[in-house]
Amino acid sequence: MATDERRRLGEWLPREEHVIARFRETFAEHARQRAKVAKMNGVVEEMAAFIRDDPVVRMDFARAIRQAHEAGHTLGYASIDEFIVLLDAMLTYAPPFSESSLIHCPINALLDWPMVMPSGYALFRDPAFNAHLKKVLNVWSGFLSGPYSRTYLTTDLPNGWFSKKADEKIGLDQFLCDPQKPYWGFASWNHFFTREFKPDARPVAQPADDKIIVSACEASPYNVQDDVQLQDSFWIKSQPYSLLEMFTAKEAQLARRFVGGTVYQAYLSAFFYHRWHAPVSGTITKAYLVDGTYYSDAESEGEDPSSLNDSQGYISAVAARAVIVIDCDDRAIGEVACVFVGMAEVSSCMIEALPGQRVRKGDELGYFQYGGSTYCLIFRPGVIERFERQPPFEDDAPPVHVNAHLCTAR
Repeated sequence: MATDERRRLGEWLPREEHVIARFRETFAEHARQRAKVAKMNGVVEEMAAFIRDDPVVRMDFARAIRQAHEAGHTLGYASIDEFIVLLDAMLTYAPPFSESSLIHCPINALLDWPMVMPSGYALFRDPAFNAHLKKVLNVWSGFLSGPYSRTYLTTDLPNGWFSKKADEKIGLDQFLCDPQKPYWGFASWNHFFTREFKPDARPVAQPADDKIIVSACEASPYNVQDDVQLQDSFWIKSQPYSLLEMFTAKEAQLARRFVGGTVYQAYLSAFFYHRWHAPVSGTITKAYLVDGTYYSDAESEGEDPSSLNDSQGYISAVAARAVIVIDCDDRAIGEVACVFVGMAEVSSCMIEALPGQRVRKGDELGYFQYGGSTYCLIFRPGVIERFERQPPFEDDAPPVHVNAHLCTAR
């Protein structure tokens, strides 16, 4: 693979490094001009003060930026203070469509190289640092959920999300929208990004047959692993799944019930549907959010910005995520755990189905706000007879449609 092209799954960022570098430089100039007239947001000021007052965090961040520059990478900023200016400007940024250089995850683009430098690994695992990132991302999500985020919800070329080129990627005729209404009826960028399919656009496979388990998301297969362990070395190159970390130590009793079982993992593209649906019929027994990291990836994947994509097994144990457990109507299947994992700024997991609620196969469980990421289905030992698609999976594998036949239970 050419050095200017990276293995990036899901089209969240361009493969070509020079395209992302140009975005950083262009955005940096915009941010500097904006800073002359706009007051810095309070959450960004708080984060800047935290970094300034914590010598270890300040050291790791400064060293990660310096290491990225020494490696020859174009960041658009040369110091923590300069990065803070860019981060503040990001809070009023809604991504435009681009046929050739689409930046779906702009904060990830800014941090692409520091987060994979030797000093970056420790920084982006730091709980306090991630707590401040969460506050910043929540404010940005608020902007993206409001009317001022609709700048590019137009048919205008080349940046409009309803333009012909964008429509070729998205297939807007599958979704609930009205071209006759302003912004096609979408109240915000997040409303557009969590758009809903029209009725029957994704029919549920064999709804009356509990043995047919369906895909919980519109997502491309990434991995299948059998005989998963309660605890495993999720940080090494093979990234085996570690149930205790996925569920959290607080839910150790739940995690033990899946030891020896199977994990299926798949990832969402930037252009896919971003809502989650029940893979089986049953009763919700658990539904909870887990705070975690946002830009941490496995050192075993090396100093490459694609490593966040290649760290999907690792992030199932450390990243911000939602866990929903369904006790299936078919007693032979038992509990099925759904783990919806945020990656980078795509980390607002919104749970709709709560414990005690009955769901039918295909019912909506929740959604990723601002896009999607990766998700896992965890099955108890001996439950799965076969998956419809078998590994190894190609990087450009087409998605398994939400509600489509994913696997068959014994």
